[in-house]
This record gives sequence, structure tokens and C-alpha cells, in this order.
Amino acid sequence: MPNGPLDTLQAICLALPQATERLSHGEPSWFAGSGRQFATFANHHHDDRLAFWYAAPPGAQQALTDEDPKRYFVPPYVGARGWLGVYLDVPVDWEEIEALVEDAYRMVATKRLIAALDQRGT
Repeated sequence: MPNGPLDTLQAICLALPQATERLSHGEPSWFAGSGRQFATFANHHHDDRLAFWYAAPPGAQQALTDEDPKRYFVPPYVGARGWLGVYLDVPVDWEEIEALVEDAYRMVATKRLIAALDQRGT
């Protein structure tokens, strides 16, 4: 059983087909296979908040930051590319986080990895 937000997020990310973890800019980050990054942990990286950033589908950044700015934010650097930040120092719905992470994975994964993810659900 995970012990905290990082452990829980790590378990969610690494459960995806061929997901890997390595440090990126000093923070634990997750990649689809050996390819593109889909999420990163933000442990008070640019402010005093605990969060994670992820590759959000088109339109999600604006919709979620408008809907709930106490939970979602546009992260520095990658926000201009559509990434979305999610605070983890507020009450967290981990099922929702799992869905967001899967969306992020689908944004960057190869067709083969997405097919493996889809097969897992059948």
C-alpha cells in the first residue's frame, strides 16, 4: 500500500504498459516506454505546493483551471504546451488522478503501447 502522494502517483504511472521512471529536472518523472514524458511530480518545485504536472488533452487545461482553480493550475515551462498541474496538498480523488494520468499517457504513447493499454482493459 502506498504511503503518500508520491508513492500513490508512482504506482498509478508505473502500472501503465512499459512506463518508466527517471529524474527530470530533479523530480520523479514518468515516460511512455523509453519515449516521451507524460507526468512529473512537483515537490514544492516552484512554490510551496505539492503537485504533479501532466500532458493534458486539448482543451482540458482551460476547462479544468476554470472549473476548479484551487485544484488545477497551469504549470510553468510546460503549461504553454498544454500541460496541466494538479495540486496534491488538497483532498485528492485518486480515481480521478488515475484517469488523468491515463489520458496523459495516451497523449504521448506509441500506438503499440496504447493498444497494450486497451487490451489490458478487456
